[in-house]
Amino acid sequence: MRIILAIIAISTLFFTSCRSTRKITEVVAVKDSTNMLIKPAADDSVRLVAEAFENIRKNHIDFNSFSAKMKVDYDDSKGRKYDFNSFVRIQKDSLMWVSIIAALGIEAFRVKITPDTIMILDKLNKTIEIKPIAYLQEITQLPFDFNTLQNLIIGNPVYLDGSVTSFKKSDEITTMSIAGNFFKHLMTFRKGDFALMYSKLDDVDLSKSRTANLAYDDYQMNGLARFANLRRISIAEKNHIDVDLEFKQVEFNKSLTFPFSIPKNYKMK
Repeated sequence: MRIILAIIAISTLFFTSCRSTRKITEVVAVKDSTNMLIKPAADDSVRLVAEAFENIRKNHIDFNSFSAKMKVDYDDSKGRKYDFNSFVRIQKDSLMWVSIIAALGIEAFRVKITPDTIMILDKLNKTIEIKPIAYLQEITQLPFDFNTLQNLIIGNPVYLDGSVTSFKKSDEITTMSIAGNFFKHLMTFRKGDFALMYSKLDDVDLSKSRTANLAYDDYQMNGLARFANLRRISIAEKNHIDVDLEFKQVEFNKSLTFPFSIPKNYKMK
């Protein structure tokens, strides 16, 4: 197995091929921006769009630390199916720690990510791999950094850079489309609390035919914020990939440790 840091669950990469993992990373990573170019025709539309972004800002989860257990179910059009658990800990803007649990409850991998570096401890093969954070940009061919990965896991919207091309508000939902540099992004928000329900990304380069659907469900108040415990990511290009994420034991702003010692007998990969 080639170890590549997958964005969706971080740990999905350890059980998929390089090509499949690359498709996952390509469709869900880009640098966030709050500088919107709003282009609806009517003044009233401008006001509604401004209100929508104010609601997005209100729902943004700001935190100091985060921890959760994450159940991952993966299947693709080639018939591959994997399910496993991982534990994720984040110290905001500085450190991310992931423990990947394989069969029989054995820890298979431990990952440490900082804004500069990715370290992957393969406990099955007794190796250590160290990559610069720019490695993520290299494998995705997209602007990507620690902050983007952090927002994806927490559930904050990404791909908000670009021009608002359409906006519609109904009695039940609000939909908004943004045209960015890499993707056309259609978002659906729930009435009342403006929780993100659905995000559809289509590649602006029609020759690539990349499409991603991200669904968010089972929102629960967790002291600090409203958090989506269930996520589904569906990726389509030449093949199709579905990844279901179920978050449990979610905690914000607790004191955390990030153990990551390298045994002397481990070899550099």
